[in-house]
Amino acid sequence: MTDQTTATMDEWAAKQDAAERMIPVVGRLYRNNDVLLTVYGRSLLNKSVTGILKAHRYARHFDGAELDIAETAAIVNELEALNLGTSSIDLGRLAAGFRSSDQSDLVAFLRSELADVVDGVGETPGEPRDVVLYGFGRIGRLLARILVDHAGGTGLRLRAIVVRKNSENDIVKRASLLRRDSVHGKFDGTIIVDEENNTIQANGVLIQVIYSGDPSQVDYTEYGIKDAIVIDNTGRWRDEEGLKQHLDCPGVSKVLLTAPGKGDIKNIVYGVNNSDIRPDDTILSAASCTTNAITPVLQVINDEFGVRNGHVETVHSFTNDQNLIDNFHKGSRRGRAAGLNMVLTETGAAKAVAKALPELKGKLSGNAIRVPTPDVSMAILNLNLERETTVDQLNGFLRETSLHSQLRNQIDYIASPEVVSTDFVGSKRAGIVDGLATIVDGDRVVVYVWYDNEFGYSCQVVRCVADMACIDTPSLPKRV
Repeated sequence: MTDQTTATMDEWAAKQDAAERMIPVVGRLYRNNDVLLTVYGRSLLNKSVTGILKAHRYARHFDGAELDIAETAAIVNELEALNLGTSSIDLGRLAAGFRSSDQSDLVAFLRSELADVVDGVGETPGEPRDVVLYGFGRIGRLLARILVDHAGGTGLRLRAIVVRKNSENDIVKRASLLRRDSVHGKFDGTIIVDEENNTIQANGVLIQVIYSGDPSQVDYTEYGIKDAIVIDNTGRWRDEEGLKQHLDCPGVSKVLLTAPGKGDIKNIVYGVNNSDIRPDDTILSAASCTTNAITPVLQVINDEFGVRNGHVETVHSFTNDQNLIDNFHKGSRRGRAAGLNMVLTETGAAKAVAKALPELKGKLSGNAIRVPTPDVSMAILNLNLERETTVDQLNGFLRETSLHSQLRNQIDYIASPEVVSTDFVGSKRAGIVDGLATIVDGDRVVVYVWYDNEFGYSCQVVRCVADMACIDTPSLPKRV
C-alpha cells in the first residue's frame, strides 16, 4: 500500500469518526430542543455516517468545495450548550458565515447568528397538531412515512388513517404496504400491528386505523383526536360540497385535498402562493404534482425574463387510475395497458398554474403523455420570453435560484449527462431543472423539469399542512 493510499484512507477514517460523533448530538437536539440540523437544506436527522458525509460533499455546489466536517463538528459541539429553541439550522451556511467573518470566537458568532432562538428565545412548541389521512394509497402512505420520520419535530402528529375495509386481514395488508414499497424501498424502522385495537405503531407513533366509507360519519373525538387537519388523498371529492363532509365530523377543523380543487377552493403551491393561506381557511387544495413541479420554475422565469406564452408537455409515469391490461375505462385512451403503451392524455396543470400565478392566466397550453414507468415524471416547458437570453444566462439564473433563493426547497438543479428518471426517486424538491437539456434560441426557450410525482409532491403537501397548522419554524441563519 502506497503512502498516498494510506493517507487517503486515514483522511476518510477521520471524517467517519467526526460524523459518528455528530450523529447522537443531531438526534438529541431534535428530540430535546426541536432543532433540525441541515447542510444546505439536506437534513442530517436519522442519517448514517455515509449520509452525513454525502451531505458535506453536496456543499461543493454552494461553496465550490466539499464542506469540512471538522468545521461543522465544532459548530455542532457548541450548539447543545446554547439551549436552543425550535428552529431549523443550516450548518453549511453557518460554517460559510464564520469563515467569511473576522471573528475568531465561534461561540460568540453562533450566539449572534442564532440570537432568535438562543437560550430558548422564541416560540416553544406546544401540543402537536393532530393529522388524519383519509385514504391510504400511494400518496397517503408516503405522507405517513414523512410524518412518522419527523414525528415530534414538525409540530404535526399523525393520529389516524381512514379507509374502507376490504378484507378480514385488512390492517395487516395496510401495514405491509407501509412497510414495503416497490418504488421507494423499505420503511426505515419498525412497524407493529395490533389487530384487536386496529392500530399500527410505526417507530413509536401510534396510528389508529378507522374503517368507514362515509367521510361524514366518523367521530374522531372517540379516539382522542381534536382540532385535526384531514388530508384527503382519495381524490374522490374535489369540490367544497364534497370535502365539507369532513368538517361535519367531530374533531376535525380543516381539510387539505391532494388534488386540484374545483370551484373557489384555493389551490396552494407551497413556496409560490402559500401566503394566500388564511387562519380561517377550512378547505384547501395542494394542487397536483405537476402543478407543484412547474409553477415555481415558471414563476422565477417569468419574474426574471417575462413569459409571453408557452406550452407545457408532461411525460408522466403511469398511475393507479390506468389499467394494467386493456379494459374499459371511462377516460379516453386510459383503458389501454399502462405498462405497454405511451398514452396521450390531458392535463389541467397548465391552466392550474394560473390559480397560483394569475399573471400567467391564458398564456399556457398543456398536454400529457403517460409512460410505462412507475414513478418520476418530466415537464417540458416550451416558452416564448419577453426578452432574449442565452443558455448560460438562463441556466446560471436557475442554478443560483435553486441554491440561494426563497424557492430553494422547491427548485433543484442538476447538470449531469448521465441522469435518468430513477435518479430522482425520493427527491424532496417539487422539481429539478435538467440544465444540460436546456435549449435557447433568442427569446424561445425549452426547459426540462424532472419531478418525483409521488415523494416530492408529498413533501409539498406536508409543507402546506404545517402552514395550515400555523407552524412557523425559524430557519437560521437568516442569510439566504
